[in-house]
Amino acid sequence: MDKAKPTGTPDGTVPDATGDSHGTAAQPGGSATAPDASTSPGTDTTTPPRPVGLTKADPAEPVEVAAPTVPGQAEEAAVPPATEPPATVPAPRAGGAPDAVVPAQQQAPAERPRPLHAPDPYSTPPYGEPGPWAPAPPVQRPVPTPAHGTYLPPGTPAHGTPVPPVPEAGPAQGGEWGRYDPWAAPGALVAESGGGPGERRRERRAGRGRLVGAALVLALVAGAVGGYVGMRLERHGGLGTVELEQTSGQAGERAPDSVAGIAARTLPGVVTLHVSGGDGGALGTGFVLDGRGHILTNQHVVESASDGGSIRVTFNGGETARARLVGGDPGYDLAVVKVSGVSGLTPLPLGDSDDVRVGDPVVAIGAPFDLANTVTSGIISAKERPITAGGEKGDGTDISYVDALQTDAPINPGNSGGPLVDERARVIGINSAIHAAGGPARQDDSAGSVGLGFAIPVNQAKRVAEELINHGRATHPVIGVTLDMGYEGEGAKVGGEAAGGGPAVTPGGPADRTDIAAGDVITEVDGVPVASGEELITKIRSHRPGDRLALTVERDGESRRVTLELGSSDPS
Repeated sequence: MDKAKPTGTPDGTVPDATGDSHGTAAQPGGSATAPDASTSPGTDTTTPPRPVGLTKADPAEPVEVAAPTVPGQAEEAAVPPATEPPATVPAPRAGGAPDAVVPAQQQAPAERPRPLHAPDPYSTPPYGEPGPWAPAPPVQRPVPTPAHGTYLPPGTPAHGTPVPPVPEAGPAQGGEWGRYDPWAAPGALVAESGGGPGERRRERRAGRGRLVGAALVLALVAGAVGGYVGMRLERHGGLGTVELEQTSGQAGERAPDSVAGIAARTLPGVVTLHVSGGDGGALGTGFVLDGRGHILTNQHVVESASDGGSIRVTFNGGETARARLVGGDPGYDLAVVKVSGVSGLTPLPLGDSDDVRVGDPVVAIGAPFDLANTVTSGIISAKERPITAGGEKGDGTDISYVDALQTDAPINPGNSGGPLVDERARVIGINSAIHAAGGPARQDDSAGSVGLGFAIPVNQAKRVAEELINHGRATHPVIGVTLDMGYEGEGAKVGGEAAGGGPAVTPGGPADRTDIAAGDVITEVDGVPVASGEELITKIRSHRPGDRLALTVERDGESRRVTLELGSSDPS
């Protein structure tokens, strides 16, 4: 059976929904025409051919196309398309029974006709989407305008004024081309879409301004965030909290000859002295000599205590005790004090200063500026450095003459009387003076260390300390002459007379026995040149009474060498 011709009806007719045939001739291809409801019988009016089986769910609404009103031209009325009811097709019955009427909506639609041209890949109207079956755009006729120079009444648009577009009936189809009018005045489409070229330029400028503003805000925010991150990275090395690494706290034993090892063995025997008296107070250091409480220090530290002042001793552990002055000697700048009722003292061992070599490491311990138990280190810079210090009284009785050890270990006010120890923690000197702008000076007379410190050799200090402990006073070795301290030549010159008018050479003394006379110049002691009277006294003080010395003596341009035995003077 041919599906294009439904059975049960005469050939060439299509029944309507009631089954009645209108006698309308079928068009080739299966299409049918229905009479227009608005047209009277006998009028030859037909609708455009429609494919068979292609029906719409709802009848199409009539579309009216309004044509622009043109002066002097009649308006064209739009004729609404005729509506037709849904077509029905009878369905075949079994056994030759009459076919039942089946609505066309339930039949399968026939294949849509293909476009007459290939699809446009650029979708350019009118040959792109939606296709050749899209409704044609409305047509507008050219609008006549008055000739140039014609008077126009007020309110008449000027020549070239864009004419507003005529609204279309129904939704626009085909995008922007659906509103395109080839006969419209220039700029009509622009006016409809929202404004002219000037307004678009203003919008573009506003858009660019907003974009620039947003970029500036973004740059500012990025700069602030970057600056903060950079600050955190520079100061803390990151953005999180800082946690520092630390090694384990296991403290091993220090080598005995290291500074730490030397300090550990020496500090228990070092004390700090605070002295007060009629002439003021003083601060210094000392160290324990024996278990009976004898402590060695400098004479200039405890000098104010000789007039009835007090001495307070502070030990390394913080214990304090009162001390008394046993004896002192300004010429050696040494003194001994003693504490009573104190047990558990730690005496420091004494070394041999004659065995010290230049460059040996040393450690100085004291209380600079009342900072107790301060440890500094250095080396022996020189030996047998003759220095003098003191002389504030003006009569020379408080001048000390020391053939000192020079060290670069920092020594400051408060270190006076403290020990200078070697790498075996043995005392080799007693810190006494530092170099000041005007020359060597006692530590309480200077502002601080400049790397030039001087210590009394322990060999000399040992002898003086023993005499002070045993006898309360110390003896001085002498040669029995009075020197001319104003002599500016090289060497030490024997004066013309002694103080009080006596002879310059003591009768029966060591110098007298070797035929040394007034006016002679002593240039060497044991082969070591001496440059002044102070140096000669220093060299002699570094020996004990009874020691033998070899002197080189000049008289009338001739030199001779003599040997003598040192005598002893009674400081009383």
